[in-house]
Amino acid sequence: MPGRPPRRRVVFVTVGCLLAALAVGVVGLAAGSSSLTAGDAVRTLLGGGSPGEHLIVVGLRLPRVLGALLVGTALGLAGALTQTFARNPLATPDIIGVTSGASLGAVMAIVLAGGTYQVAAGTLSLGMPAAAAVGALLTALVVYGLAWRGGIDSFRIILIGIGATATLSGVTSYLVARAQITEAANAAQWLVGSLSGMSWSSVRPLLVVVLLVTPVALAQSRDLEVSQLGDDVTSGLGVAVQRHRLLVLGCAVLLTAAAVSASGPVEFVAFLAPQVAQRLAATARPPLLASAFVGALVVAGADAASRTVLPGQLPVGIVTAVVGAPYLIWLLTRLKERETVS
Repeated sequence: MPGRPPRRRVVFVTVGCLLAALAVGVVGLAAGSSSLTAGDAVRTLLGGGSPGEHLIVVGLRLPRVLGALLVGTALGLAGALTQTFARNPLATPDIIGVTSGASLGAVMAIVLAGGTYQVAAGTLSLGMPAAAAVGALLTALVVYGLAWRGGIDSFRIILIGIGATATLSGVTSYLVARAQITEAANAAQWLVGSLSGMSWSSVRPLLVVVLLVTPVALAQSRDLEVSQLGDDVTSGLGVAVQRHRLLVLGCAVLLTAAAVSASGPVEFVAFLAPQVAQRLAATARPPLLASAFVGALVVAGADAASRTVLPGQLPVGIVTAVVGAPYLIWLLTRLKERETVS
């Protein structure tokens, strides 16, 4: 049948991206000042190695590497959901305001509630993810409500999201400027998107969200495919359009909030990963699982590069922004050329 080769390609790309992300994760476990090889890291994970190697690999580096993989997975999947939901590659959590809302909520937890950059144990380990989720959810609802005019137009939601992002970023900057020096420094370090403070207390909530939300998101894959045909056709095929959209948007919000609360806003991953996965798989829309694994590969790769190749151990958010911004400019140029031709 003609549909089989594309499905095989999607499976191949998905598995390949997963294996590549895991391989980069192993490199990240070995990267650092100690003279460990990838083989030493794998042997230590399997129960071998000396006590010193176990402390370095499992105690210090594994939370950061696992956090990088989970942050990338959450952002890649969230970007695929929002881009497919709005039928526009520019409709990502970064652009439609969800990331800024999560950032504002988390900064309020740091500045106003005395939170820490490391997402310390106790109530704050749940407080920051909760604050980020509330901020992201409220922003998504406001943007969705303002964009609704008998339906959702992708360019309307993008324009409103850009305005919401600018407003929320201004409020966040005001809170940082008015905070005490310690809280301001913690918030400023967190806002660049860094994995240096990643610990098990910040990885666990993120892992729980990814494990719970991912199956729900994948269950919407068929309806997402149908929704590309337009609202009238989607409704005619028995899909509850508004319920489906709210469920998809809710999944994207929760994934984004969990990622932002753990690492800060890691820019452009939610935009870049689905587009790369779509082109690798040669599909009409971003494949969900492949997008998630490409996101994991991008974040884990950026973190490993910042610790081994790039000078000064740059925060991962800066690395992904440097990579993603030129791609965004290129995509905007391509879209403009298509409009001119048509």
